[in-house]
Amino acid sequence: MINVIFYRKSDGTYKGFSMSGHAMFGKYGKDIVCSAVSVLAINTVNSVSELTDNKFDIEKGKSGLLKFKYTSEPDEKGQLLLESLALGILGIEEEYGSKYLQVNFKEV
Repeated sequence: MINVIFYRKSDGTYKGFSMSGHAMFGKYGKDIVCSAVSVLAINTVNSVSELTDNKFDIEKGKSGLLKFKYTSEPDEKGQLLLESLALGILGIEEEYGSKYLQVNFKEV
């Protein structure tokens, strides 16, 4: 299962996200849930990098680990991009179920 955590301040401002695991929806290389989550996450990180001046740290590792954290207050574009990621990830969870993907929000 893929576990995704979105980190937000008490006012709802996104500070980052982390994800790890594998959906195990299909065979390796054919898992559409893993693929969809990966594409959304990678596109979000690339979009923040290319379309904003926001500063962030990123960590990648084994078992699908990806951690993204703003190191300064993100602007409106940075917020919108993480809101869009959350919308997409929640849509996948709704479509395929929590057996393959679990999304949580944590206040920081």
